[in-house]
Amino acid sequence: MRHLLILSIALAAVAVPTIPKLAHAQEAVTSAPNIDALFTDRNRQLNANKQVVYHIMKDLLEAGNWDKARLYLTERYIQHNPNVPSGRASVVKFFNDIGVKPKPIPARLSSPVVQVVAQGNFVIVSLVSTLPYPKEPGKTYTTTWFDMFRIKDGKADEHWDSAPIFVMPD
Repeated sequence: MRHLLILSIALAAVAVPTIPKLAHAQEAVTSAPNIDALFTDRNRQLNANKQVVYHIMKDLLEAGNWDKARLYLTERYIQHNPNVPSGRASVVKFFNDIGVKPKPIPARLSSPVVQVVAQGNFVIVSLVSTLPYPKEPGKTYTTTWFDMFRIKDGKADEHWDSAPIFVMPD
């Protein structure tokens, strides 16, 4: 067992210097051609769960209509994003405090969704995330952002995502 641990550490030490080279060889992450279709399912319950998440993304996150949060989020809404407190009221306050203004709700979701997976009470959405190359100003790359929701009684009751801690402007 000790030899396996030493071998793993040695391989990791050799592999780490090659990681930046691999980043330039990646395939771009792209959005699905029919995003709305990803939020449907033949299974009635999975379809209902996907539709809750669809409206969270379209009505709340894209259109900023946080006055509709009671339709899609439970009162206790547990938040695992390190930037946003738990509780529906706290989430609504967070988005209001950062200046999100409501817009007309679009007919279709425009976020660049790659895939939506639903199993049981969980819905996972993967999205294209375009970020700047750290050492190459003006150049970007794509990676994947993940959101996962646990649905309870027709509303999102818990949320996880891949957010780091953001520094909010003063």
